[in-house]
Amino acid sequence: MTGPPVDAVERVVAAALAEDLGSAGDVTSRAVVPAGARATGEIVARERLVLAGLPVARAVFAAVDAAVHFEGLCRDGDLVDAGTAVARVRGDARAILAAERTALNFLMRLSGIATAARAATAEVQGTRARILDTRKTAPGLRAIDKYAVAAGGAENHRLGLYDAVLIKDTHLAVAGSIRDAVERARAAGHAADRITVEVADLGGLDEAIAAGAGRALLDNLSVEQVRTAVRRAAGRIVLEASGGLRPGALRPYAETGVDFLSLGYLTHSSRAMDLALDLEIAP
Repeated sequence: MTGPPVDAVERVVAAALAEDLGSAGDVTSRAVVPAGARATGEIVARERLVLAGLPVARAVFAAVDAAVHFEGLCRDGDLVDAGTAVARVRGDARAILAAERTALNFLMRLSGIATAARAATAEVQGTRARILDTRKTAPGLRAIDKYAVAAGGAENHRLGLYDAVLIKDTHLAVAGSIRDAVERARAAGHAADRITVEVADLGGLDEAIAAGAGRALLDNLSVEQVRTAVRRAAGRIVLEASGGLRPGALRPYAETGVDFLSLGYLTHSSRAMDLALDLEIAP
């Protein structure tokens, strides 16, 4: 697994630190921690989780003070038990304290996403269905949110509006029929396998197949409707089920034979996991 994009990490870290430190910096640490004091600490998982976000946490400490030493003790994607130290920091105490909350915020959010992604992929194991994320990410955090999804073992869907065509009901309200919309997308140079049509019923699926779309998004269909859609499509189009799906309720959909299950839940509703920094004065 490759790390998150460096430019994206630098951007989100800079924004998060600016938000937390403002123009005055960490006034508490400057007031109560002696200048030059050094500390060492471990970032510890307080519950069982799938770890994600170590490169982001490392970048936070480096942005505050490049001399702070950050050592990852686990790897992103590892399943770790409560009490496991996942990273160690050592350096200027004021700098570590200034970076602490921002680094933990990223680790907690991203580990929550990765943990949910791992649960979802485990739930559908043995079926053909694969788990996808969506564009329902925190504004500004999409690159690292999707990195966390991959760390958990699920797959990334399109990154944005720029890298695939997804014709939704709102597009059709303006563009007209499914056939017209697909023909316009093809005329604009988009290959069939990069064109998805959102359909709300089996009639819409028939239209998408007839129009030559490469993929159909089965939006808010019941398990039985998805099963019927799989039979009706007969391999002529890639099928993705979506709409309110979340870990714990995926298996019936996966067993229909659908190709993908897309879960906005992974990035908009996953619970942040509990990690903390245990700090002490360096010897």
